[in-house]
Amino acid sequence: MVKIIHHDAVEPEEFPGGATYQTLVGDDAGSTPIRCGIQTSPPGYATPNHAHPYVEIVTVLEGTGEAWVEGKTDKIAVGPGMTMVFPPNTGHGFRVTGNAPLVTYGVHSSPGRIVEIRD
Repeated sequence: MVKIIHHDAVEPEEFPGGATYQTLVGDDAGSTPIRCGIQTSPPGYATPNHAHPYVEIVTVLEGTGEAWVEGKTDKIAVGPGMTMVFPPNTGHGFRVTGNAPLVTYGVHSSPGRIVEIRD
């Protein structure tokens, strides 16, 4: 069965620090093999250093930021048209650098969203 999700009909979940997350595919029951969503992060927002026990794929849709990845010494400038693929158990994070929100589309290759904070 085909399922159509209208983004404006999905209630955003509040994250600490002012970001919001809309789960588009997946649920707390783990009824799908992946979990996908859109995160909107306001100017000045930063994630903690964290990892996932599975591959995470993040595509930047709008805004600018900088990302960091465990094992890399330089920060990575991020913006629209970029996709980052984080291997399992690899620490990473980002912060918004511009005056506009950073909007990302993330795919968690897991039925549930598992976040391991590494700060």
